Amino acid sequence: MERTATPYHWRALVALVSRLPQGPLSRAAGRLADIRLPGPLRRPVLSAFARMAGLDVSEAELPLVDYPTLDALFVRRLKPGLRPMPDDPDVVVSPVDGRLAELGQIEDGRLLQVKGIRYSVVDLLDDPREAARYQGGLYVTIYLSPRDYHRIHAPCSGRLDWARHVPGRVFPVNPPAAALVPDLFARNERLICAVDGTAGRLAVVAVAAFNVGCISSEFDPSWNGPRGGVTNRRGVEAATRRYDPAIEIARCDELMAFHLGSTIVMLIEKGAARLRPDLQPGAPVRLGQPLAEPSVESE
Repeated sequence: MERTATPYHWRALVALVSRLPQGPLSRAAGRLADIRLPGPLRRPVLSAFARMAGLDVSEAELPLVDYPTLDALFVRRLKPGLRPMPDDPDVVVSPVDGRLAELGQIEDGRLLQVKGIRYSVVDLLDDPREAARYQGGLYVTIYLSPRDYHRIHAPCSGRLDWARHVPGRVFPVNPPAAALVPDLFARNERLICAVDGTAGRLAVVAVAAFNVGCISSEFDPSWNGPRGGVTNRRGVEAATRRYDPAIEIARCDELMAFHLGSTIVMLIEKGAARLRPDLQPGAPVRLGQPLAEPSVESE
């Protein structure tokens, strides 16, 4: 199978980024976004940033001038009621706003990154025992551009009993980069949580990207360091937490947040659910949009 053709300038950019000190540059971008703006500067600076990034500030929970930093605007919450949930409580919904990158069945322990490139569930989760639970199951990959809403919500109700932080690189994760970097989502930093839910076992993998200041955790704030997110510095090792008792979550509860654009990968165990047939790679999705329904076997 041939790989997706990628313009030369993207090849050059990814080659350049691979040689840069990605972690320090991303942390520097995060510190810049955390600078508190004086009151008189907030409206002009934030308005300019919103226009440049394509943010829909009409959906923001607060007035523009109430966001003290660029990062605060970026991880803004939405006005209540803007992303309604389906009536059926067992339907698995999109945990984010974004664009469908790839979706389908996990085959031979591997899932599709882009046409012609597959990668391993074991490498993605960095935990063979947890990865074994998704063999033959389903996956959905959603890319979040800078303009998208950047909070990550629970796609189903259930009990969150496992989480893992895996330090790594911070390559760009947009579609051109995904076509160029093998095992991209298994090489970048990620924060993962797993839920025993209404549609079986489900994992949500938040994959960091170049210029993502951090990934912050809402389900367990003790993951977060001084800058409000997990730490991805040299010498930091991967860490797993098992929760006993498990953390009870409801569908659409906040789980995590990206402090700049990135990607999520959602895994569903075999036989638990079926993907909706109308889903197509490249299509936009919104938080709360139905993605999968319980299979006959699991009902």
